[in-house]
Amino acid sequence: MTTSAGPRLLGPAEVRALAAAIDLRPTKQRGQNFVVDPNTCRRIVREAGVGPDDVVLEVGPGLGSLTLALLAEVERVVAVEVDPALAGLLPGTVADRAPDVGPDGFEVVEADALRITELPGPPPTALVANLPYNVAVPVLLHLLALLPSLRTGMVMVQSEVADRLVAGPGSRTYGVPSVKLAWHAEARRAGTVGAQVFWPAPHVSSGLVAWRATEPPTTTATRDEVFAVVDTAFAQRRKTLRAALRGARSPGPLAGLSAAEVDAALAAAGVDGGVRGETLSVTDFARVAEHLAVGGSGAGGRP
Repeated sequence: MTTSAGPRLLGPAEVRALAAAIDLRPTKQRGQNFVVDPNTCRRIVREAGVGPDDVVLEVGPGLGSLTLALLAEVERVVAVEVDPALAGLLPGTVADRAPDVGPDGFEVVEADALRITELPGPPPTALVANLPYNVAVPVLLHLLALLPSLRTGMVMVQSEVADRLVAGPGSRTYGVPSVKLAWHAEARRAGTVGAQVFWPAPHVSSGLVAWRATEPPTTTATRDEVFAVVDTAFAQRRKTLRAALRGARSPGPLAGLSAAEVDAALAAAGVDGGVRGETLSVTDFARVAEHLAVGGSGAGGRP
């Protein structure tokens, strides 16, 4: 951890100079929009509520704007960066602008966050990241499933995605991301971030989502079985749950369910098949999945 002086954060000039040093041209494909406002980085860290005892996982650190703000407050940061040039530059930036950070205080992992299976060092306790917008939801869900040590987090995503992640049943924005995040955590909107704090400026506004890990619903169904029901229920939003399950398409674990199997499972779960998926909580979906017993045996299950 750093001394009271703290790291020197990056402003617009420093960000552009670092980018120029490696001839970096931000690409939309990788969702590269770098934060150039130090106060925004401080705000994210403050709202995340992380402190000296935390080991923070950061995904997509880019040029290090948020990384440096995190190192001012936490015990250790592990940064996962897919771009080799950025991953190679980051240790030097930390050494230069946060010289008091010890060898165990920071580590960069050059990898695709969607494909990592483990991380070096102590298990991370928090995820704080400006997630690439094009893969934000799958990255978040992958890491929550992979790393049970994560107890809290703050992610910056596209504003519309933030709305979906925190939406509750019955909301217009409630859907697959809402239910799947609810399996892992309680989430809330923690603010909005304008496009002007980024380089290059995106064409959309950004939203902060704070979350706290919770236990998943009590059920004998697996996470994958529950998520299969969720995906099927929202594949055609206008269909009732009964119609969606009966019409599940192949390939997929729910393909070919008979009307009798679906009706028996819904009855056993105590869920009205005439409603749409957008009205059901994650607990409701878990009950349905349990009684469908995909790959197992149970009320309405297949042999």
